[in-house]
Amino acid sequence: MTNQKESQLNTKELVELNNINHPAWDEPIICRVEVDLPGWLKQLTGGKQWEVYGEDEEETCISFVLRELNSDESARVKNKAIPAKLAAVKLAEGKLAEVTLYHNGYAVVDVDGKALFDGTLTNGTSDCAHLSYYHADSGEPIILN
Repeated sequence: MTNQKESQLNTKELVELNNINHPAWDEPIICRVEVDLPGWLKQLTGGKQWEVYGEDEEETCISFVLRELNSDESARVKNKAIPAKLAAVKLAEGKLAEVTLYHNGYAVVDVDGKALFDGTLTNGTSDCAHLSYYHADSGEPIILN
């Protein structure tokens, strides 16, 4: 009989917990993601410099095309010293990458058709990504513990 009363009390407590109003959980929140794309690709590939070559925006995501710079191209970008024909040949030899950032925080990174990253972008995923959260109504920042 005692177990039955305890079970009824526990059930009653659970029902009461479910009826509690949590207005803060119902507020719309904006998540802003800032990613240093060339830095992130350098980290993922282990070395060379990258530059953003193009971008395409869809309803659910933004895709960026990046190209790997070899040391000659890095010098050209800094000094503008390499002739255009030589630069075009060097471009053909470099790797191409596509980074797709979805609005829900998911990201996919492919380099020359090989998947290097396929997952959720969080502050712990990379030093090159930073997430910030804001109240949609007021724009006030949300501090997470």
